[in-house]
Amino acid sequence: MKETHVVTCFLENKDKILLLCRSGQVGSYTQRWAGVSGYIEPGCSPLEQALQELSEEARLNKDDVKLLKEGLPLEVIDETLDKIWVVHPFRFQVDTPKKIQIDWEHSECRWIEPEEIKNYSTVPGLYSAWERVK
Repeated sequence: MKETHVVTCFLENKDKILLLCRSGQVGSYTQRWAGVSGYIEPGCSPLEQALQELSEEARLNKDDVKLLKEGLPLEVIDETLDKIWVVHPFRFQVDTPKKIQIDWEHSECRWIEPEEIKNYSTVPGLYSAWERVK
């Protein structure tokens, strides 16, 4: 199995978190709910990559968010894709949620209570990633 490092960012506003539905244009887990996420590029730290993904996928810059917690990495095995995802989870506070603009990687977004994650068809390990940063 190939090991792949990714970041998952949870955006929080007034005790709710943002879930995004992955569009049909992404390479994996289409129509599944996730946080802002992406592959960690070579030479990039997980935090740098998290900020880059927030910029690309939500149009937020580092001044728009406040890092609340960086969780310990989590291994998620997906045998169907022959992958071990090493998820680096982050939780950021965002005070201006109306500023968020999703890109082509997502078809919709919703602000939910964190426990509601369990009611969604998510990417593997999403709730476990949340538990590392709650």
